[in-house]
Amino acid sequence: MGDAGADGSSPTTSVGASGEPGVEPVLSASLKEQFGIFSRFGDASSDGKQISLSNADKWMKQAHVIDGKKITTTDTSITFKKLFKTSKKVGFEDFKRYVEDLSKSKSMEGKEILDKLTNCGTPGLSQATKAAHAGVVSRLTDTSKYTGSSKERFDSAGKGRGMVGRKDVKDTSGYVAAFKEKQDGQSTSPTPK
Repeated sequence: MGDAGADGSSPTTSVGASGEPGVEPVLSASLKEQFGIFSRFGDASSDGKQISLSNADKWMKQAHVIDGKKITTTDTSITFKKLFKTSKKVGFEDFKRYVEDLSKSKSMEGKEILDKLTNCGTPGLSQATKAAHAGVVSRLTDTSKYTGSSKERFDSAGKGRGMVGRKDVKDTSGYVAAFKEKQDGQSTSPTPK
């Protein structure tokens, strides 16, 4: 068997492809490795040895520890401030103590939370909110449903008419809008005698 790591994780011994025993690292990261990764996530000044409440919350959300029902960010904030009063960041051992205290206050097993934190994977942005209402955009941009002045801004194909659609162009020809027999340059009205 291999030696245990400094953080308590232990590598596994297996037989390699050549048939000789070899040491393979454990596939999932240890809690201390995850701590280092999440403490640096989004914080360029972090050295990975201390984690802020904000990054701890991000980690717990990704691990589905913070679910908005049983444990909320308010709960994590209260527990963090109760334990660390004025500290902005805490080290690994203090973080484990914080998770234990949080789990006790919510009647959960501390080991369960630590297991979720260990196995949640690396930080990612893949869980960003996706547009749930794609139909709304198509409905709002369908020019055939426009009325009033908005309708005048687009032609029958839905293409914008530019400045013509936005400005009222004054007709200085002398004809009224209802006159149907308008001819360019020639007047059809009777001349006075």
